[in-house]
Amino acid sequence: MKDSGGDGSAAAERELPLSQKAVKVLGNVCFSAFVLSVLVFTVIAVTYQPPDPWLDSPKAIISKSLAATLPNATFRTDDSVLPTGEDLVPVPLRNDTADDVANDTIPADPANDTIPADPANNATAADAASVLLPSLPHPASDCDTDAPINCSDPRALVAIRRFNARVFRRSIVFLSYEKPVPGSASGECDAAWRFRNRREKSWRRYRDYRRFRLVPADNCTYEVVSAGKFRSGTNAAPKPLPSRRSSSPSPPAQIPDAEINDTIPTLGSESDFRKGKYLYYTRGGDYCKGMNQYLWSFLCALGEAQFLNRTFVMDLNICLASTYNPSGRDEEGKDFRFYFDFEHLKESASLVEESEFLRDWRRWERSSGRKTGGKITVHKVPTYKVTPMQLKKDKSTIIWRQFDGPEPENYWYRVCEGRTAKYVQRPWQAIWKSKHLMNIVSQIAGRMDWDYDAVHVVRGEKARNKELWPNLDTDTSPEALVQKLTRVIRQWRNLYIATNEPFYNYFDKLRSHYKVHLLDDYKEMWGNTSQWYNETMVLNNGHPVEFDGYMRVAVDTEVLYRAKNRVETFDNLTRDCKDGINTC
Repeated sequence: MKDSGGDGSAAAERELPLSQKAVKVLGNVCFSAFVLSVLVFTVIAVTYQPPDPWLDSPKAIISKSLAATLPNATFRTDDSVLPTGEDLVPVPLRNDTADDVANDTIPADPANDTIPADPANNATAADAASVLLPSLPHPASDCDTDAPINCSDPRALVAIRRFNARVFRRSIVFLSYEKPVPGSASGECDAAWRFRNRREKSWRRYRDYRRFRLVPADNCTYEVVSAGKFRSGTNAAPKPLPSRRSSSPSPPAQIPDAEINDTIPTLGSESDFRKGKYLYYTRGGDYCKGMNQYLWSFLCALGEAQFLNRTFVMDLNICLASTYNPSGRDEEGKDFRFYFDFEHLKESASLVEESEFLRDWRRWERSSGRKTGGKITVHKVPTYKVTPMQLKKDKSTIIWRQFDGPEPENYWYRVCEGRTAKYVQRPWQAIWKSKHLMNIVSQIAGRMDWDYDAVHVVRGEKARNKELWPNLDTDTSPEALVQKLTRVIRQWRNLYIATNEPFYNYFDKLRSHYKVHLLDDYKEMWGNTSQWYNETMVLNNGHPVEFDGYMRVAVDTEVLYRAKNRVETFDNLTRDCKDGINTC
């Protein structure tokens, strides 16, 4: 019976339809594939490391481009200017409502002369204010078209704001206005405001004041019929501080930028000093190297301080490399604050100035024997090969990195090489260009009413080196520039030329087609009666500061960035590669 039953079962299985057998086989195959895919996915999940989002950011682009210039741990000579933090990080804008703007147009407190504007949508704010203001009660005489213009009337400010929103809304963001004041003639009002350039991603504010001619319009409003140029409204300019009496004539007073805070932070008491943890770098081989190498090394040190959660001891003295100096020699004694925004750096990182730190260190070290606080502990690190990861748990008050070896062993940025690069990130957002220089940039762009195109013409050493750049000299000749630019830039536009060409008249052929502007057209902005001159003298202990080659390139570059249309040398004017032949 058993045998017959077994034979019957086998026979029944053999008698299954072919379609059922196929489904059974297919199910087994699919299950096996599923098990295999789960196994593969598990292996990938365990071993896969996702890309660091920081590596895809603009900061990483700068880092990669700089790292590419480091054959044998040395920098190639480069006279360009690196993008800094304000070129990398977008800034959130304050969103005022129309009602807020309208209400702000008539301050409740007469002592408060600052009137906020809407930075996100200037036209809407001005229109909202202008709609609500006419509904306010006005004496009948205010609607008399023959009555003189009253600059303190809120309608005057509404007309000015509406005019600015229409003319400049694509170029600048209006942040706040001050009450207009009478100009030099009847019907003229001078108005001042704070603004930010739309091409600049920082929160920094700049000032402008202009003279407007107003006339009565329909519906008891005012209308602007003409406006002066940049900073033409001198009656609305901030008043200079009274100067000391002197028998000799003095140049016109310049108003310093009250928003610049270049003061050096202090350490405070001995207890504050002892509670702190510090990272101190002695001067290394980067000193007197190019500014790009200086930034690459400085940000490595600052990044290590942040990784170790320590205050960085900063030397404000910079040695400017010979490539930036007309004398052709390295120049020591430059101040970090001439070139970069020290206030923003203080807000972005914990740091203390070197001379102040050393003075307090010596003072508290001498007093430590007489007190129970004990000696200040110091860990000297003689080589860059000691990594920040090895120092992470160090409890010493001061970690003192020393760079006494030969080049390139004594470069600061060697600390951040190799495996350390995965742990220490350079805080690019902490470095902004100096507000002293950016004020000059704002004034140059303002003189052109922020309505200009620009071309970057690279010549100099590269144009003379026919081996690496065989076509550059010919492609940037005056004739070639006229031929190429007239095809891409409308004639008689304001054309700013950012260039390292030393011969001022080199671009004269373009003057027959454009309103040409060069950096040297604005020399008075750093002359001995300028705001920049006075502010940098204060930083330099009363001694004049030279407007050196790096400052020129920085200002040239930032004015170039703010142009409505931009033509680049190696993208548009020549077939040569930026870094030489066969490097494109």
